[in-house]
Amino acid sequence: MTFWRDFIKPIDSYAAEQTLLWVTFLTGLTPIRISSPDHNGERIIYISRIGYIISVFQVIFFLYSFIHSFLLDESIVGYFFKTEISQVGDVLQKFIGMSGMIILFGVSLYKSNDLIELYHVVAKIDNKFLDVGVEFNYRFIMKFRHSKLMFIISICTIYVSGSFWMLFHNNVWPTFQAIVAFFVPHIFLLSVVILNVAFIMRFTQHYDLINKVLKNLRHQWETRSIKTISHKQKSLQCLDSFSMYTIASKNPCEIIQESMEIHQLICEAASTANKYFTYQLLTIISIAFLIIVFDAYYVLETLLGKSKRESKFKTIEFVTFFSCQMILYLIAIISIVEGSNRAIKKSEKTGSIVHALLNKAKTPDIKEKLQQFSMQLLHLKIHFTAAGLFNIDRSLYFTISGALTTYLIILLQFTTNSPPVSLNNCTISSPVIQSVNTST
Repeated sequence: MTFWRDFIKPIDSYAAEQTLLWVTFLTGLTPIRISSPDHNGERIIYISRIGYIISVFQVIFFLYSFIHSFLLDESIVGYFFKTEISQVGDVLQKFIGMSGMIILFGVSLYKSNDLIELYHVVAKIDNKFLDVGVEFNYRFIMKFRHSKLMFIISICTIYVSGSFWMLFHNNVWPTFQAIVAFFVPHIFLLSVVILNVAFIMRFTQHYDLINKVLKNLRHQWETRSIKTISHKQKSLQCLDSFSMYTIASKNPCEIIQESMEIHQLICEAASTANKYFTYQLLTIISIAFLIIVFDAYYVLETLLGKSKRESKFKTIEFVTFFSCQMILYLIAIISIVEGSNRAIKKSEKTGSIVHALLNKAKTPDIKEKLQQFSMQLLHLKIHFTAAGLFNIDRSLYFTISGALTTYLIILLQFTTNSPPVSLNNCTISSPVIQSVNTST
C-alpha cells in the first residue's frame, strides 16, 4: 500500500527513487531496499538477502549461457555471416560481455554500502535546501525516472522484436542460451546507464538550484528590496522540479554559509557516485566501443562491397540489424557523457556567480564568507572518470572517434579483394605487400 502511495505522490527523495530501485532490484543490479516511513517519517535503506540471491542467480545464469554458446560455437552474429574477422569480433564480444556482467554484478554486491551512502547524502542535500527556500517536487523527479525507463524499454523492445522478426522470417532459430548471451546484456548495461544518469541528473539539479539561490541574493542586493513570491506564483513553480519561496528572514551570511554546506555535500555525493560507478562505466564504455567498432566494420564492409557475403539475410536486413545495435550503444555513451558534462558545466557556473556577489558585497562579514566560498570552489570540484583512466566529458567523443577511425581503417584493409601475390615461393596477401613497400 505504501509503495502505491509513494508511486502516486512521492513525498521525499527516497520515494522518488522507488520505481527505478525496484527495476534494478529485480534484475539483481542493486540488492538494496527502502523501507516504508515510520511514525517519525524516517526510512531505512538496507541490503536485502533476496537481492543477493537474485544477483548471484543472474551471474550463474549468464555464465551458463555464455559458456554454452561459446562451446557450441553458436552466436547471433554467426547467423548473419561468418568470416575470420567476424569470428574474432564475436569471441571478443562474448568474452567482454561475460566479464562485463561479472563486473557489473560484482560491483553491485561489493559496493552496496556506497550506494546506500549515496542515497543518504542526496536526501540530506534535499533537506538542506529547505533552509535556503527551496522545496522539491518529487513527483516531477519520479516522472523523469519513468520517462527514462520507458525510453530505454521502448528502444530495447523495438530492437529485440525487430531482430527476432528478421531471424524467424529467414527460418533462423537460435537456442535460448545464444539469445540470452547476445541480447540480455544490452538490457542490463542500459539499466546501469539509467541509474547513473538518474544520480547525475540530481547533482545537476542541485547545482542549478544553488546558482538560483545565489542569483536571487544578488538580485536582492541590486534592487535593494526583497520581493516575496505570491501563493499563485509558488504553485505555478511547483509544476517544475522545485519551488522557491521567499528567504526574507534569512541573513545573507546565513544563506552563503548554508550554500557552502550544500555545495560540499554535493561534491561528497558526486565523489561517492564516481567511486560506485567508475568500474561499471569503464566496462560499459569498453563494451560499447568494441561493439561499435565491429558493427561499423560489418556495415561498411557490406555497403562498400569489400567482400562477398553469403547469408540468408538481405542487405537491408543485415545493415539494419547491426546499425540498430550500434545506435543502442551510441545512446548509452551519449547519455553518460552528456549527463556528466551537464553537471560539470553547472558546477563551473557557481564560481562566476560567487565572484559577482563578491564584487557587490559591502560588509566585511559577507565578503569574508564569499571568500571562503571561493576557496571551497577552488578546492572542491566534481569530475567523473572511468577507473581514473580517462575523464567522462565531451572530450571522450573526440577520443572515441579517433580510435574508431583508426581501427576501422585497419579492419577494412584486411578485407581488400586484391589477389594474392607470390613472393619467394610464398603466397602473401596484398595488404602485407603494401605495408612492406611502405616501410621500404
